[in-house]
Amino acid sequence: MGILLPDLPLPVRPKIMNHPSSLSDRGHLAASSMIRVDMQLYEEALADNFHAVDNPQGALLMNMAENNLCWPTLQKKIHQVTRSKEIPHWVSNYTSALGAPSFREALANFLSRFLTKRPINSEHLGCSAGATPVVEVSAWILGDDGDVGVFPAPSYPVYKQDIGNKAGMEKYDLITHEELDDIQDQLILSTAHLDHALADIESQNKRFRLLVLTNPDNPTGNLYSTAQLNEIAKWCIDHQVHLIVNEIYGLSIIDTKHPALERDYPKDMSFESFANIIQEQESDYLHLWYSLSKDFGASGFRIGLVYSLNDEFRQAYNNFNAPHMVSNYTQWVFQEVLNDHDFITEYIKENQAKLTHSYSIVVRYLREANIPYVPSRGSLFSWVDLSVFLDTPTADAETRLWQSIYENTKVLITPANGFGNKKRGQFRLVYTAMPPEQLEIAMQRLINYLKTL
Repeated sequence: MGILLPDLPLPVRPKIMNHPSSLSDRGHLAASSMIRVDMQLYEEALADNFHAVDNPQGALLMNMAENNLCWPTLQKKIHQVTRSKEIPHWVSNYTSALGAPSFREALANFLSRFLTKRPINSEHLGCSAGATPVVEVSAWILGDDGDVGVFPAPSYPVYKQDIGNKAGMEKYDLITHEELDDIQDQLILSTAHLDHALADIESQNKRFRLLVLTNPDNPTGNLYSTAQLNEIAKWCIDHQVHLIVNEIYGLSIIDTKHPALERDYPKDMSFESFANIIQEQESDYLHLWYSLSKDFGASGFRIGLVYSLNDEFRQAYNNFNAPHMVSNYTQWVFQEVLNDHDFITEYIKENQAKLTHSYSIVVRYLREANIPYVPSRGSLFSWVDLSVFLDTPTADAETRLWQSIYENTKVLITPANGFGNKKRGQFRLVYTAMPPEQLEIAMQRLINYLKTL
């Protein structure tokens, strides 16, 4: 059921002897490691990026979790802010390491109205320069070297580095299912799964310190129900395990009533923010992560946040976060954007409509080719089963298929490596990184090639 990844060779661990490097052990390790297994191909594809006129045979990237669908709308709003408003004096000065008070107030008001649907106290927020440092700083504060963070599989692969590189925590992939059919309606996770993981981890003299859920999920796009989250939260509180729910895709919701999609959703289910449970339980063991990277397509602006009622956690966050602070200019720009609730209302509508349209394109091609997929309720992804195209059910065969797809189609999908799922041949497709007309071309190339196999 669970897979405990081997210890990461972090600086507090035994020395790496006799390496021919002028760097520290941790520097040598960083220089000789890959952040993601697809980075080399990604950079190659980026240099050969598709253009309808200048490079019609170019690469189409469906591997990186970027949302470019509404950038023109956000770009126009940012232009309006920067051209019409005077930059305040505080932007040039130091401010709280948790974020400027006026920025956190704007974030709290935005979250309260659009995500959590209940009041959020700005004093309970901490902001960092993107989602990655939020994860890293949280892990640094909550876990010790060798502690274990549990992630239901499949899950975002780079969590391993995010909790391991500095905090020294280990990623445990909790297997709850094998076939996509098992999670057609909702994600699977019960206290029985957690009991098994706890026993497994403790049998190895490790400490189960964190449980991290992403809702809507990366990569499946499915949801945890409120009843599930309540049950899991109580288990974590009872066992003194920190539960963190990442709601980075909380406003990237699919319209499940869309005529082209509704047959995939016999069970009615909607997203509800974990903030409600945090406020009801008032526990030091419950936390929420969020970022503007995905819902706003603003990855490059680097704005992430954590919401917690744990006073000691927030004080530690304030002390550790100085190297990860969001630039004051970025805070001011997005403070002005987020304070315009009329704009945000229309932006969310536009994003969800475009998200649903692009997702429906992917589903149309998958259905035509009889390729199994998880019906997505949110996020930027489709999680598909291409196991029928493997020559053997192994990780090496997955890698060969992934490379073959790119070499023959110039479509770069996310490799299966690192998601932690047991069955081989499942891959992630990102459908928000390009406009619909390019997505049509990408899916045509992909499906036409798979048919030849």
